[in-house]
Amino acid sequence: MSGSSPLAAHRPPLVPVVHAVTTSELVARPDFLVRARGVMGALGPRGALHLRAPRLSALELYRLADALSRAQPATGCWLVVVDRADVAAAAAARGVQLTSESLTVADACRIAPSLAVGASAHSLAEARTAAKHGAAWVVVDFPRHGPVGVDRASALARVGALAREVTVPLVVIGGVLPAHVPQLREAGAHGVAVIRGIWEMENAERAATDYLSAHDAPGST
Repeated sequence: MSGSSPLAAHRPPLVPVVHAVTTSELVARPDFLVRARGVMGALGPRGALHLRAPRLSALELYRLADALSRAQPATGCWLVVVDRADVAAAAAARGVQLTSESLTVADACRIAPSLAVGASAHSLAEARTAAKHGAAWVVVDFPRHGPVGVDRASALARVGALAREVTVPLVVIGGVLPAHVPQLREAGAHGVAVIRGIWEMENAERAATDYLSAHDAPGST
């Protein structure tokens, strides 16, 4: 097995391309589980639901994660628990998404070898370190402030620079709309992470499929 990395087995062969990220407010809604299962069904194996709810206790988070984990076999969609590798492993989620306040990637890989590990990065150095230590994907920001043309060009250039330098798939977050996806793909992004663009839509399932369609649109590389 010449040239193979001991971390390679920890990286899944296919990282989801649309990541639907929740919030504490969203998970508190009485219809959350129904909507979440619907989004998981719409995304299928090319999607991931990121259970992010920092206001919940570990037990409350586990109960939600356990309920959503049961939808993984039928839908193919990944459940990814944000920050809590212990909860993700206990609930049999597919992965954990680490933040700046989480365990390191290396520690998460060590204590929860069953999980695919994603990491948030705010610089090239952070992205490289995450990839080096076993991250399966890296989430980076898509800042969109100021004049639209200038700002979007700058953001796309940053995504392209990161994609050329980082050895794992980049997932872009930050006000990403379906219309942005082909450009992000062309710049080198693997996929996108979305909050409002899915959950604030009247039909969250249709919104989720809109992102998948945009990912597959002509011109997306």
